[in-house]
Amino acid sequence: MNLDTLGPRICILGPSNSGKSTLADAIAAKQGLEPIHLDRLYHLPHTDWQPRPAGEFLTLHDAAIAGERWVMDGNYSSCLPQRLARATGLILLDLSTPLSLWRYARRTWFERDRRGALDGGRDSVKWSMIRHIVVATPPNRKRYAQLYARCELPKVLCLSARALARRYREWGLAR
Repeated sequence: MNLDTLGPRICILGPSNSGKSTLADAIAAKQGLEPIHLDRLYHLPHTDWQPRPAGEFLTLHDAAIAGERWVMDGNYSSCLPQRLARATGLILLDLSTPLSLWRYARRTWFERDRRGALDGGRDSVKWSMIRHIVVATPPNRKRYAQLYARCELPKVLCLSARALARRYREWGLAR
């Protein structure tokens, strides 16, 4: 599928540490879209991933999806219906749990300026995040696969790091 087919408002879903933020930035640069990282809206800047009050997050989310040209990465199921109602395209990354764990370790130990990071924040290894990747991800995979199957938007599914790399090449994206 051609990247233009996904339109000017693209949702990227997938497990934690699957490459959603990096892909969002690459698509934004190529297509002239605003990259919106939901982790940055959900969490307070200059913290160690402290969530905002729920109402504040929803206000920020709804303001972001009101825009005309964006690529948004993140799951946040509580506001997914309104996001998909505004979206013109969907990308689902479904990379393996071991790869997500490896990427989480790499980002927390070695990456200082990673895409999607909080302003003024520093990633650190958290058992709650490891648990989320190992325990919450498998049922979420099934839920997102069902959502993907039902979705009538133009859509792209990447089931491996190799498939994702192939999309980068096909779409002429730079990391």
